[in-house]
Amino acid sequence: MQFRTGNIAFFVNEPEILLLDEPLGALDLKMRKDMQLELKEMHKKLGITFIYVTHDQEEALTMSDTIVVMKDGVIQQIGTPTDIYNEPKNTFVADFIGQSNIFSGTMVGDKKVRFIGYNFDCVDDFKKNEKVDVVVRPEDVELVDEDKGQVNGVIISSIFKGVHYEMVMKVGKSEVVIQDTVERKVGEKVSVIIKPDSIHIMAKEFST
Repeated sequence: MQFRTGNIAFFVNEPEILLLDEPLGALDLKMRKDMQLELKEMHKKLGITFIYVTHDQEEALTMSDTIVVMKDGVIQQIGTPTDIYNEPKNTFVADFIGQSNIFSGTMVGDKKVRFIGYNFDCVDDFKKNEKVDVVVRPEDVELVDEDKGQVNGVIISSIFKGVHYEMVMKVGKSEVVIQDTVERKVGEKVSVIIKPDSIHIMAKEFST
């Protein structure tokens, strides 16, 4: 059977599985986006399993029904794009799939964690005084006026990304990346609010 999409012809001898190893890696951004849609339509029409290898985070989220995240040949997590993005199993997955703030924290009580100099309520339960990794997505950080939130800081960077501004707030020695549709200017003193269900606590990873 021959399936033609654009100027590329795919020859498929009715396999059960089709392996695609970074097939769009050499294409420019616009053609890459177009071909992602073509491949998804091809997958729908053929009705077979595609194993799609990519290092592009957005492409993995766009193309997949199930994502397998690997590190050094070892599977780190298997799940739907939504599960992988919203509930990463460790900091590697959180950092690889989407942008993340990753902080070192300490559990200071029942579902309460301290990082960037403040005790935050959270939804994960770890032992008191346990050292943990704390993951917060930039879009889950709410910017408010100074003294109106949980932690004060100052904006040190602001870049327009098209659909939002990506800002960096300095809090002591820590930096917090924030994505918001409203810009706060460099040098502006602000505060942040981070809700409990936006804070993901993970057992701290140690490497030798």
